[in-house]
Amino acid sequence: MAGDPLAFPHLARTDLPGHPTTVAGYARLVREIAADRSRWEPLVRYDALTRWYARLETGPGYEVWLLSWLPGQSSGFHDHGESSGVMTVVRGELTERSLTHAGEGARTLRPGGQRVFSSGYLHEVVNGALEPAVSIHLYTPGLTAMNQYGTTTAVPEQHAHAAESERR
Repeated sequence: MAGDPLAFPHLARTDLPGHPTTVAGYARLVREIAADRSRWEPLVRYDALTRWYARLETGPGYEVWLLSWLPGQSSGFHDHGESSGVMTVVRGELTERSLTHAGEGARTLRPGGQRVFSSGYLHEVVNGALEPAVSIHLYTPGLTAMNQYGTTTAVPEQHAHAAESERR
């Protein structure tokens, strides 16, 4: 094509949203979505049998999900395959349990707090509170695998190293 591309505004759009490409950018996007309650709050549903979820956004190399958790609901121990991610609680309280060769760790996640995790990170998220909870999760690349592990399953060596690196 010859000529000045700026002469054709539809070819040189500047109004497109910038998409994140770094961990800091992904964390910022999750904070922005979490702060915009009008964007996600009308979508929240609860399911008595399982965690409820809905995709909020996709972009080049990532996707964002909204999840709701009734008391007692759990993800079970799992990893996210090749995906890394960021999660934040926007309502209620969740407990994250991580499992490594060194043992089990736990942390409470409350509204506003964020958790960043790398690919292969092995954990479980549980609503152990008496009130429902809602969280927002970003996965990059988009989530294509969620490998489940029983609590009595030995932690694969690669997961033990990944989780150990997370704590450093």
